[in-house]
Amino acid sequence: MRVEYINPFVESAVQILKETVSEDVKRGQLSLRSSIASMLGVVVIVGLAGQVSGRVIIDMDRQTALNIASRMNNEKLTEFDELTCATLTELANMITGKSVTKLHELGFQFDLTPPALLTGEKLQISDSKVETLVVPLELPEGKIEINVGIKEN
Repeated sequence: MRVEYINPFVESAVQILKETVSEDVKRGQLSLRSSIASMLGVVVIVGLAGQVSGRVIIDMDRQTALNIASRMNNEKLTEFDELTCATLTELANMITGKSVTKLHELGFQFDLTPPALLTGEKLQISDSKVETLVVPLELPEGKIEINVGIKEN
């Protein structure tokens, strides 16, 4: 996986989270994830196509998701309703849209799928064809993991 593909997603995630959620965003240690990964409980997936194929997964636990949606809406949200889900998918749109814009400026061509939100205990995602780089981000609202799995076509 080329670093040119990864950096725009990491930079965009940090910038968007600082603008919409909290100025206090700390990046943790990067790691590689194998083909089967356990998720934290709330997952937003955006597919990538074009010059590459793959996906970006924004992963967090339920309370973190509610905290982030609350901050973005300037009101306390306590359940996963339509507003919470729409807010989290919009966050994914903002991060991936900004990333793909940066990649287009570098000459890469990507298309995005609309974000899909999944919730549940013991969620696992399996894809043996794409190695995934995991970027943990710490905010006062909780921990988010940005998972970027991209392979060139």
